[in-house]
Amino acid sequence: MAKAFVFPGQGSQAVGMGKALAEAYAPARQVFAEVDEALHQKLSALMFEGPEAELTLTANAQPALMATSLAVLRVLEAEAELDLGRDAAFVAGHSLGEYSALAAAGSFSIPDAARLLRRRGEAMQQAVPVGVGAMAALIGLDLDGAIEVAKAAAEQTGEVCAVANDNGGGQVVISGTKVAVDAAIEIAKGKGVRRAVPLAVSAPFHCPLMQPAADAMAVALAEVEIRRPKVPLVANVLAAAIEDPEDIRQRLVAQVTGTVRWRESVAYMAAHGVDTFIELGSGKVLTGLLKRIVADAQGFAVGTPDEIAAFPSSCV
Repeated sequence: MAKAFVFPGQGSQAVGMGKALAEAYAPARQVFAEVDEALHQKLSALMFEGPEAELTLTANAQPALMATSLAVLRVLEAEAELDLGRDAAFVAGHSLGEYSALAAAGSFSIPDAARLLRRRGEAMQQAVPVGVGAMAALIGLDLDGAIEVAKAAAEQTGEVCAVANDNGGGQVVISGTKVAVDAAIEIAKGKGVRRAVPLAVSAPFHCPLMQPAADAMAVALAEVEIRRPKVPLVANVLAAAIEDPEDIRQRLVAQVTGTVRWRESVAYMAAHGVDTFIELGSGKVLTGLLKRIVADAQGFAVGTPDEIAAFPSSCV
């Protein structure tokens, strides 16, 4: 059994995330305390109690999701004797989850990951004025179809529209200006899309409009030590494994404007022998996507004390 550990992205946050972990386990409390100290903010209180509107802000949601994922990892290390270097073939994360994956694999310290994600969230929010950008999920179109739709919308409007996420199972997310995304939704209806769903997001992530945020992250990442991960990272923008710290730094910058190639990343890991995917952190989004990408793969989502207690011994 070859295993990959995967880490969720934005949208998986929920008020109460991590609270039961903190109440039950000292290693989880330590992670939340590290993140609170690094950010000079009681982020853990916001995670445990809300309000939801504040937790959902990109600058809060990103470090909060990382903190929850790393808290689960630390508990599994203590309770189940998990050793990522021994037990994992790869790590990967969806968008911001890539930072969680790298912290889990020892490339970043938890405080550095928290500070980078706070800066990333702020920079992404500031890159485009509120209301100018938009994102939409195209359900029932494959990647090639979505690329065609985005290109047609960009040509029709003269504005930015690009594929942001290829999530698998016929779910592709597009991103750009609101004018271009609205046009893409109409074009997609003529291409046989099953549904086109505007997303409730605060900015158009993973498209060229995020270039100011990519520039900000290039500066922030240049100031942080990135160590060689103890497990290869399957990078979002490559859908292939990398280990060199400078390569990781460059791909994290490219990721801000680039497509999250999640379907291809999961398929890459499966093609390299992975048959078990373990999602660490809040929610079960990636576990839900898994069956649409690799039908015969096993998936486990671990984010609560009950799920930790049920974590199979075969996974360590």
